[in-house]
Amino acid sequence: MERFPVHPDEVDAVWLGGVLGAKVSHVRWEPIGTGQVGDSVRFHLSGEDVPKTIAGKFPAADATSRGTAAMFGLYRKEVEFYRQAAPLLHVRVPQVHFAEVDETGGAFVLLFEDVGPARQGDQIRGCGIGDARAAIRQAAAIHAPSWGREDLLAAQWLAPPPDLRERLGSMYPQAQAIFRERYADTLEPEYMAICDQLGEASAHWFERDDPPQCLVHGDFRLDNMLFDIRGGAEPIAILDWQTVAVGRPMIDVGYFLGCGVGEGLWRNHERELLDLWRAEMRARGVPLSHDEIEQDYRLGILHGVSTAVFSSAFVERTERGDANFLSMARGACSLALARDSIQALKEAT
Repeated sequence: MERFPVHPDEVDAVWLGGVLGAKVSHVRWEPIGTGQVGDSVRFHLSGEDVPKTIAGKFPAADATSRGTAAMFGLYRKEVEFYRQAAPLLHVRVPQVHFAEVDETGGAFVLLFEDVGPARQGDQIRGCGIGDARAAIRQAAAIHAPSWGREDLLAAQWLAPPPDLRERLGSMYPQAQAIFRERYADTLEPEYMAICDQLGEASAHWFERDDPPQCLVHGDFRLDNMLFDIRGGAEPIAILDWQTVAVGRPMIDVGYFLGCGVGEGLWRNHERELLDLWRAEMRARGVPLSHDEIEQDYRLGILHGVSTAVFSSAFVERTERGDANFLSMARGACSLALARDSIQALKEAT
């Protein structure tokens, strides 16, 4: 494998020209996005027959975040998603110019289409029902085309390490202890109780062995979405595929309705959005009744709780990160309380 740039400063005009098959005379970059496990930038280009801008993604500058990403194979997953899975799905993602990862999984680069100007989804601010509907349609555009596809469900690059579930189950109580220490005075007691209860049942949560049905994004929330892309020409694009996995679709849907949009929206539109997802799935050839998804939905909500807790403990701590994780926890825990998700977990064990 030839050496490739792992920081935007290492991307020069000559190398970029080779990637694009065009003459690039000058390149500069600026940071974009709010990701904590990878650093995203926008490159401004000048030259002959080159796009004015492209986007790039690189390993996180923070050593803790990079270590977490390498341990869980997040960088490799995202590169392989764009290489192998994206062409098989209907979900709108940026078109890739270059994708590479090293043998350790700790260094990677992605260069792809800049879908701006666009409106960045904001986990803390939330969204309106129009954006939520656009997101749910994209969820079905992931789930239906991958439904039952053995070439994806059995793909080696998607297979977790053999001991990953056990490691996560053993690490989670530590993560919950950190989460509680940081946020006990900020997060509502009834919501912290949900986090504590999931911590007590962490082995059951992480070691569940539900047969996978399709591909799932794994972090399907507003910060990983761009709306009104290409200046409003298209409604949405889905980003950040580091957590892509095989699983059951309510992992994405329950996660999004809880920690993705928050209590203010789900209280008025929960059933509408669930019915919209089922309608989109049915239109793509996968008919499912509400009863068929209900139990998985109640469990999927807990994915938002565990992600908020785990992420807060094992990525770089920032002021926005704290606000982000609290927003995720509040939304997910409020929905978990309403749908008695902890009881659903007990019933599943």
